[in-house]
This record gives sequence, C-alpha cells and structure tokens, in this order.
Amino acid sequence: MDVFLHALTSYFVIIDPIGAALIFHGLSEGRGGAYELRMALRAVLISMAIVLLFGFFGEALLTRLGISIEALRVAGGLLLFYTAFHMITQPASGSVKAAVYDLDISVYPMSIPLIAGPGCLTLTILLFSGPEGQAHRWPLLAAVVLIYALTFVLLLASRSIKALVGKTGDDILRRLLGVLLAALAIQFVADGIRQIAAWQST
Repeated sequence: MDVFLHALTSYFVIIDPIGAALIFHGLSEGRGGAYELRMALRAVLISMAIVLLFGFFGEALLTRLGISIEALRVAGGLLLFYTAFHMITQPASGSVKAAVYDLDISVYPMSIPLIAGPGCLTLTILLFSGPEGQAHRWPLLAAVVLIYALTFVLLLASRSIKALVGKTGDDILRRLLGVLLAALAIQFVADGIRQIAAWQST
C-alpha cells in the first residue's frame, strides 16, 4: 500500500491532471462533446501505453546503453527539479486555442509533452527499476491505471473544472504542485548520489 500511495502521489504531482484538464479545455473549446470524448480517450490510452512500456522495458534499455540507474536518478531528479522550478516561477501561459490544432490533439500536445512527458517517463523508470520496483510491479501498475483513469475523468469534466477553479486557483495549484515536485526531485538526486557513493566505496 505504501508503494501504491507513493507512486500515485508522485504521478499526480508530475502529470497534474487538473492542470491538464484546464489546457484540454482551451484546446477543445467549441468542438463538441464527441470530439472531447474521442481526444480524451486517445490521449489517455496513448499516454498509459507509453508509460507502461517505459516502466517494463526502460531499465533494460538503459542497461543496453550502459547507463546506470543511479546516474538516471540524479539526472532525472535534476530534470524534475527544472520542471518544478518553472512551475513555481513562470507566470501561467494563456490557453492555446483549438484552432491551432485542426485535427488531432491527443498525441501532441496532450499526450506528449503534457501527460506523458519526459518528467513522467523519467519518474516511471525510477519507480519501476531496481529490486523494490521489480517486487512491487502490481501496485505500481495499479497506480498508473488509476492516475490515468482519474485524468480521463477530469479531461471530460474540463469545462466544470475551468469554471470552478478559475485563473487564480489554477495559478495557486500549479505553484503548490511545483513545490511538491521540487521536493521529490531533490529526494531522487539525494538517493542517486548516496547509491553512487556506496557503490564506489565497495
């Protein structure tokens, strides 16, 4: 249960389903319910497939490339911290109008880079790797499925969320999640450095 809750919280912070729903509203505004359902379902299924592929095969790919998981923890932590820094310090950008994306918004920008971006993929490899990740595949899998199910529901409810949260609420939420993500990033860096130091001392 602890692994499941940790993974669920981490994914919620890095994916930010509420923020993604607000962006989705801007992209799909005026397109109709059928278009919103189709784009939300495609975006979530594509993102979940990418994340699970990285979860189950990402560590093997790193091994083939000669990259240690400890190095990835440090690099991934720095990447997550960079993302968190911009979440906290940058002003909220305006909504992207749907007219810019005439056909399909499910792959870009909804799936990549929003709900299955580099930070999410890095987090996935870190969670699924190592003995602990190998031993807790089912709780991690459940966390991925649940977070994307929640994201799907919130994407469909994007109109209501936009009316409820508003611009100020969105700004506050984004910065709060940025602080939590920064703390998670520092923890990844600290764990990576500690493991590298322990490996070198043996």
